[in-house]
Formats: sequence, C-alpha cells, structure tokens
Amino acid sequence: MAAEPKQKGQIKEPLFHITKRDSIAWQKAWLIRIGAILFALVFSGIVSFLLTKENPLSIYATMLDGAFGTERRVWNLMQSLAMLLCVSVAVTPAFKMRFWNIGAEGQVLAGGLATAACMILFGNKLPSPLLLLVMLIVSIAAGAVWAVIPAFFRAHWQTNETLFTLMMNYIAIQLVSFFVYKWSVPKGSGQVGIINRATHAGWLPTLGKYEYLLNILIVLLVTVTMFVYLKYSKHGYEITVVGESENTARYIGIPVKKVIIRTMLISGAVCGIAGFLLVSGTDHTISRDTAGGRSFTAIMVSWLAKFNPIFMVLTSFLLAFLDKGASQVSTQLGLNKSFSDIITGIIIFFIIGCEFFIQYKVQFREKEAKAS
Repeated sequence: MAAEPKQKGQIKEPLFHITKRDSIAWQKAWLIRIGAILFALVFSGIVSFLLTKENPLSIYATMLDGAFGTERRVWNLMQSLAMLLCVSVAVTPAFKMRFWNIGAEGQVLAGGLATAACMILFGNKLPSPLLLLVMLIVSIAAGAVWAVIPAFFRAHWQTNETLFTLMMNYIAIQLVSFFVYKWSVPKGSGQVGIINRATHAGWLPTLGKYEYLLNILIVLLVTVTMFVYLKYSKHGYEITVVGESENTARYIGIPVKKVIIRTMLISGAVCGIAGFLLVSGTDHTISRDTAGGRSFTAIMVSWLAKFNPIFMVLTSFLLAFLDKGASQVSTQLGLNKSFSDIITGIIIFFIIGCEFFIQYKVQFREKEAKAS
C-alpha cells in the first residue's frame, strides 16, 4: 500500500534538537575534555606545520622544554600558575553569586599600588616584619575598597555591575600611571624601577634558594581557605542561594544586600593579596601592566573549573603551561608572539567548546517509519 501523503501545512521536524543534559557522569565529562585536548593538539599541529613547516612533535617538545626545560623555567611556571590561580580564586565568590565582577584587574592594581606606596614611603622607616605586615593589610584594604564600591551601588540601586567594575579598571590604571610618573626614577622617565633595590625593604623573603616558594605557599593557603569557605561555611551557602535566586534568598531570610557587599569585600581583598604578591614577591616594582591581564584569563579559569578552587589548580596550570610553552616556540623558531597566541587560542577554543557537549546533547530526528 502506498504511503499516506503528508497533510497540507504539516510542520516538518528539524534534523536535530539540542537539549540540556539532566546530568552526566564525571568520568564521561573528563573523557570529553581529554578528547577535546587531543583534538586541539592535532589541529594546532596541522596549523603549525602549515605555518612553519616544522614537525608538530618537535613543536610540542619545544613547548615542554619552554615550561620544564630548566629548574628556573619550572619555578617561573609555578609562579605564573600561582598568580593566575590567586586572581581566579578571588573572582570566584562573586561569580558564584552571579555578580559579574570584571574589575579584578583594577582591584589587583589597587592592591599593588598600595603595596608599592608602603615600600617607597616606609621602606627605610619600619623594620622589615612590620613593614610587610603593614603592606599586606593596606593592600587587602585597597583591593576590598575598590571592589565594594560597585557592590554597594549594585546592592542598593541595581546598577550594572559588569560596566561598573569594568570602568573601575580604567580608573585604577590611570591612578597607577599617575603615581608611576610621580615616583619615576629618574624623574620623568615614566618607570619606577626596582623599588628598594639596595636594601630589599618590603621584599618578600626567599625560602632557601627558591625565589617564589613563599608566593606559591601563600596562594595555596588562600585557595584551600576559599574552598572550605565556599563549600562548608554558612556564608558559602548564602552565596550559592543568592546566585541561584535573589527572590528565594529573600524569602528564606537571607540578607541579599549584605551578602553582595560582603562577598565583594572578600573578592577584592583576595585581589589585593594578589597585588601584594606581584609587587612585593615577584616584580618589586609597579606599573600599569602589573596585573598583566590575568583578571580576564581568571574568569575563564574559574568558569572552566565550575567555581571549584581545587579544580582551578588544574585549569590554571594548563593555561600557564600553554603561555610559557607557546612563547618558547615563538622564540626558538624566530616568530613573533602572534604565533604563540594562535596555538594557545586554538587549544583554549577546543577546551571551551567541549563544555557545550558536557552541558547539552544533540538528538537527531528519527527516520520516518516506512509504510509497510
């Protein structure tokens, strides 16, 4: 018997549907991520060969050498990882609360500027332990103040926190530029130079022969503390509820305004610690590039780790490794930094893209049953 003709005006089913997954086993999720990384390596290897005619395996070997080739490179990698992780941990409470804090760059600069000011003004007037304590307190306060200003306006007048925090970045950059010019050595050069080079006043001490070990340990302590705070404390529970629904939070008696302001105080304070570590423990100077764009990369680190500070160690390590390794490839092959950005961008694109297949599934249209 012939198939029955379709009714006039009948809507044809699309070829496929995209639906949100209810849940996915963590093993399967990590298999998808690992597969995405492998595909990224293959694709970036092809692109590298087309651009340089070099063996992709030698390019990857060069990346490994750039990150792990010497003890110095390993410690530089760990330092970069620690600083990126610190800023990522800082933005996480706000993002988990669905407060889009795009101003971590300015908050880090505020903390770094406060640290540099203490080093310049009090470097030869206070004993080293007291000076370091003052620097830490002032940098935390500066970062917290810089973060709480947009939080206050958002809590009371529902201002757009994305634009507000973004604009605060530019103000912080210009403040740093002003004081860099004011403190510049020689006068008018536009560079502060190494602060207290002769006395090392205000420099974080070196543990043994490891220059960045204290920085790394401080960031590790901050990371573990933030994990415990978000997962096991009452404040962490309130942040989660406010992030899911402010109306629900109000209904069950959570003071939403207080939670928003308190959370941004914490976020800004940790950014202040990052500024302190960058100026006192790493660069020993201040410039408008001290934060180095870490705050925008930190957003991706936090998001990829699902706002889990422990998982951020892995995502921070991956991005820090790509940065160091790809830079070594550019240097060794005599290319500009654009090549390293291309390789890094391809790999990150695949990693971000795989999250779509973790969150959603594609269902194809079932074939129409043939008439018997």
